[in-house]
Amino acid sequence: MTAARQDSDDYDLTQQAGQKAFARHLVQQRRRRALWHGLQIALVWAIMFAVMGIGLSLLNVDFAYVLENTNFVLLGLGFTIGISLASILIASAIALVGALMRLSSNAIAQGLSGFYVSLFRGTPLLIQIYIIYLGLPQIGQQLTALGYPQIGGLFVLTAIQAGILALSLNYGAYMTEIFRAGIQSVAQGQWQAAQALGMKRFQTLRLVILPQAVRIIIPAIGNQFIAMQKDSSLVSIVGIWEVTYRASRFARKDSKFMEMFLLAAAIYWVLTILSEWIQGRLEARMAESEKRS
Repeated sequence: MTAARQDSDDYDLTQQAGQKAFARHLVQQRRRRALWHGLQIALVWAIMFAVMGIGLSLLNVDFAYVLENTNFVLLGLGFTIGISLASILIASAIALVGALMRLSSNAIAQGLSGFYVSLFRGTPLLIQIYIIYLGLPQIGQQLTALGYPQIGGLFVLTAIQAGILALSLNYGAYMTEIFRAGIQSVAQGQWQAAQALGMKRFQTLRLVILPQAVRIIIPAIGNQFIAMQKDSSLVSIVGIWEVTYRASRFARKDSKFMEMFLLAAAIYWVLTILSEWIQGRLEARMAESEKRS
């Protein structure tokens, strides 16, 4: 006999009052289980923090030095978040276009999108940043020398522009497959129903398919944004004063590499936790709106 069956014997389920009381009992029981489960998880986290504390003590970390320079490193958060937000927006636009080209029956569109995805998924982001930041200005100089200074000027990018472009192109390639899978997940009957109503393909895509695909795509975009926040540390190689660059300046100046990089890691960790919390809230709200509809 299960616990629920045993509990039900204490209530008169033939009466409405007994049914309501039993329902309240089940809800309270579920809450107690959830609370106990949460306490167990919190205990595990507390133990892991204690283990980390022991490890840090063995590293002889100068916490006074870390606290003294925390504000300086935190000033780089604006660049980290700004670059990540700009890059994820541009990457989403690139991914949408790339996905539509991948799903197109046009051989040229499929070839171009396939080449783009293969190139940027098959090469390291760090190398892409170097090539975009150092290589594009050389192309611009050559175009200027050939008598096209206005076109050549477009290839000369600032460090921030180069970093955003590299992140956008790299993540756009990965997100192209996410968008493609999201669009393909919508039943073919939706296309056929829209066609029967006389809607053109672009109208069907904009008004019928994409609104449904977005519900599937958004959680994946959130995961990509969280990953991008950490990968944005790579743009420090071109001199952008984000979190990693600021931490490395003090690390080199005072030979406090462990202190400053642990501080940077902690900042990225907290930023990731906040982003995951926001993503969870967004997904929960989307689920509620889907139930209402």
